[in-house]
Amino acid sequence: MDRLIRLEPSNLVAIRIEPGQKCYGELTLRNVMYTMPVAIRMLPVNKGRYTVKPQSGIIVPLGTLTVEIVYHLPPGSLLPDSFPYSDGSFHLHSVVVPGAAIKDSVSSFDMVPNDWFTTKKKQVFIDSGIKIMFVGSPVLVQLVMDGSMERIREVLELSDPTWKLVDSVDSRGQTLLHIAITQRRPDIVRLLLEFEPDVEFRCQSDSTPLGAAASCGEELIVELLLAHNASTERCESSRWGPVLLAADGGHVEVLRLLLLKGANIDSLTNDGNSALHLAVKAGRKDCVRLLLANGSKPDVRNTRNGDTPLHIAARLGDEQTVKLLLQKGAYKDNRNKAGKAAYDVAAEHGHTCLFDALKLGDSLCLAARKGEARTIQRLIKNSAAINGMDQHGWTALHRAAFKGRTDAVRMLIDKGIDIDSKDEDGYTALHCAVESGHAEGVELLVKKGADVEARTNKGVTALQIADSLQYAGISKILIHGGNGKLGKEIETKAGTMKRRLSKPRALPGSFDRSLPLVVI
Repeated sequence: MDRLIRLEPSNLVAIRIEPGQKCYGELTLRNVMYTMPVAIRMLPVNKGRYTVKPQSGIIVPLGTLTVEIVYHLPPGSLLPDSFPYSDGSFHLHSVVVPGAAIKDSVSSFDMVPNDWFTTKKKQVFIDSGIKIMFVGSPVLVQLVMDGSMERIREVLELSDPTWKLVDSVDSRGQTLLHIAITQRRPDIVRLLLEFEPDVEFRCQSDSTPLGAAASCGEELIVELLLAHNASTERCESSRWGPVLLAADGGHVEVLRLLLLKGANIDSLTNDGNSALHLAVKAGRKDCVRLLLANGSKPDVRNTRNGDTPLHIAARLGDEQTVKLLLQKGAYKDNRNKAGKAAYDVAAEHGHTCLFDALKLGDSLCLAARKGEARTIQRLIKNSAAINGMDQHGWTALHRAAFKGRTDAVRMLIDKGIDIDSKDEDGYTALHCAVESGHAEGVELLVKKGADVEARTNKGVTALQIADSLQYAGISKILIHGGNGKLGKEIETKAGTMKRRLSKPRALPGSFDRSLPLVVI
């Protein structure tokens, strides 16, 4: 820089580019002379692109002059030919003018004679170090789309903070954060967050940056936004919130982050679906499991049609999800606003694989429990899965054995039921028959090949249960393999009744399971 003029704050001038607005920036020139006025003249090399006002003037000693530099965008263009730095240049002439008449702090502009700046004059300084940087919404949008980290920082740092250019939007109403998220650039998101953007800004699609990141499954970006207190909830005007978007997209880790931050797990879309509805509908089983594990209500209803997640799974024929929902306590007889249970929906769509889980399995277990052989036969003929389990993990054989329905036990075995099938505690039908004291049923099961040595999850055999409950006759059946009519000879009707009314005793350290009467 020459000895006469100092450029403030630097020789870099920011020109703001905004659609439909005047594109200009300002440069302050300071006379560094203590006693002499200085004349200046500033000329753009490309006069068709730039206008300088004023082009010339006289600055009093230690005084300043603010120059406006206007950029003329090419017709039909939103951006300069080069950005963020301009390829244009300027010549700044300065000369000491002792004795120049100055009425005010600065003389009349554009009235300085050109011959003052000729090279014949002494003490004429020419500077061409002035640089132009274009800032503004279109510039930043394009830089973010290009992924120019260094240039984005330079533009934001040079821009006036009051302009809040970090909240610039593109033609579709997306902020810089939205664009960076679409580009899957957590590094740019982190940079933008340094300049404190509005993290709740909603684009034209009504999505916040957090919602956009959740929809894209960008875990790191979600974490960054949550660290800057982005809201996890859906506002009233929005269709979906972040939790709903993550569930619908199957982004289980994003969903986990949102739930850890305290997001409302049962918030609804504006058309009445919960995150669980959406995850089931989209077949996102990991998200379904996570939602249920974190307390999502399995029987939550759509506010418009009354469908539960079980109705949706039934409509899709999703057997795995149906069983998961039932296991987590979904009530299969809930009816939607059309009066249909999940079974009815499955039947409408021909999903026969669900019939057993949604209705026939329970009916088969009920018939087995009551000993209704004809009903058992009819249900099996109508596609009831003979090895199907009810919501408590019991097969029809468990039920029949526990209730002492010997004819039903025999029919089920003859129909091919798995005689050694275990419930969630590891109990077989033989364990159930022993525990309830039905010697005839025990004898039949043993004769039909039930595994006498099968152990529960706690390592308990049927013989240990019989011994702990003092069922001597049943113990002998188990030891001798059910030969003869030993059970009938020993287990008299009175003795059986007495044992049923007695309280079971637990084997120390092993058998401590009380009878599951609540599920019978």
